[in-house]
Amino acid sequence: MVWGCVTDFFTYETTKSVVVKSWSVGIVNRIVQLFIITYFVGWVFIYEKAYQVSDTGIESSVMTKVKGYGYHHNRVMDVADYVFPQQGAAVFCIITKLILTENQFQGKCAESMTQFSCNTDEDCASYYGSYLSNGVITGVCLKEGNDSRGQCEIEGWCPAEKETKIKPMLDVKNFTIFIKNSIRFPLFNVIRGNFPSTMTSAEIKSCTYHPEKRPFCPIFRVGDVLNFTGQTVEDLANKGGEIGINIEWKCNLDLNIEKCVPRYSFTRLDAPFAKNAVSKGFNFRFAKYFKTENGTEFRTLHKAFAIRFDVMVTGKAGKFDTIPTLINLVAAFTSIGLGTVICDVILLNFLKGAEQYKAKKFEEVSEAQIEASLPQSPETPLSLKTGIKSSYDSGAISLSTSDQPI
Repeated sequence: MVWGCVTDFFTYETTKSVVVKSWSVGIVNRIVQLFIITYFVGWVFIYEKAYQVSDTGIESSVMTKVKGYGYHHNRVMDVADYVFPQQGAAVFCIITKLILTENQFQGKCAESMTQFSCNTDEDCASYYGSYLSNGVITGVCLKEGNDSRGQCEIEGWCPAEKETKIKPMLDVKNFTIFIKNSIRFPLFNVIRGNFPSTMTSAEIKSCTYHPEKRPFCPIFRVGDVLNFTGQTVEDLANKGGEIGINIEWKCNLDLNIEKCVPRYSFTRLDAPFAKNAVSKGFNFRFAKYFKTENGTEFRTLHKAFAIRFDVMVTGKAGKFDTIPTLINLVAAFTSIGLGTVICDVILLNFLKGAEQYKAKKFEEVSEAQIEASLPQSPETPLSLKTGIKSSYDSGAISLSTSDQPI
């Protein structure tokens, strides 16, 4: 058994051409080859452009600017009032509703939230260390007059913030967002901007983005952006929300560089939480600080509900290169042989006459058989007759060692 394993290991296999004249197998073979060729030509080379070397390490810079005026709580709001932060970055907020708590001083006062109501000091002691309150719980229950229930005392900025019902600023739908985006593909050293360099100042001031009529205008109306995501100002103004503006650069550098242009898409990023009862929308707090004449510090607390905009930039550039072209061509030619494998599986297992095909395809020849059938020559240990026969049905060449086949 050991000697059999050794002899089986030191063997050599060579291909043998067998022509099978079968309509069914031939059709399967050509269909598989056609499918593989179509896949590589249509998908790999034309759609995926596998003949190109790609650069996805895009370098990007985004600058934004918002313009517009709106009425909120009997006052006119301008950009300095409702845009946060003011640096014009890729992530910014347009405030739609503000709840103000004015003249807050450091001290002790009653908590405004109803969940911190109490009957005795022991009730407040259970809230020690709470992060949900507007200050540090002292453990004292404050009551007004003869009321049986009161509110827990806090130490911090007083008076505590109170939730009040205020109508949001719906004029935000008429505000405009100017986006200036410059990108660079470092592999090809290609630099592009999101609007044509030939666009004049008058054209920029008068245009508004439209996906078909004005696809390269950098001015976006807030109401239109929300409509592109399936939302309205009325949906988001009260609780806030998060909107994504995606700038996609997909450039074929084998063509004219002027065809390397941006494509805009819009989505609501907080859509999974839109129907949640907890943490719905988007809000944040900030304060403005002042001092009295005697130097005592006080502040005005702002709780802002806002629509947050995230400008995201993605990109891919491709250019012809010999190496990926050759790699994919070799892969295509190699894959065409898959048709032969499939046809062999069908012939060897499913068609009538599979045993006869196996006998024709696989033939085992030992060294002893070759030595017994061939005359020995003093020049070489093994000589072949020079007669060469050409197969008339496939064009395959066969070497014969005698007048009779082995």
